[in-house]
Amino acid sequence: MAIIREIFLGFIKVHILHHASEGEVCGVEMMEELKRHGYAISPGTLYPTLHSLERQGYLQSSTRVVAGKRRRYYRATEKGRKALEEARTKIRELVEEVLE
Repeated sequence: MAIIREIFLGFIKVHILHHASEGEVCGVEMMEELKRHGYAISPGTLYPTLHSLERQGYLQSSTRVVAGKRRRYYRATEKGRKALEEARTKIRELVEEVLE
């Protein structure tokens, strides 16, 4: 169902912002983290999501070479941290209402 995909994509964005607020993240690590939580996300979904969050100003990236491979690392911006805090508030309200 399309609505489930949209909801899960929102969850994934919140998850990315959460980890990028704690420190730098790269795509490969985020795919592993999301998989650990039951999200089977492909690079074709994850990388456009990361790039979109960066274009919108929620993430900033830097590139460096690790073990001979070029990797892009993302960190939440102030705008990203504020969006995450707002999302946390809304998530708490929603969970309390839906799961009561």
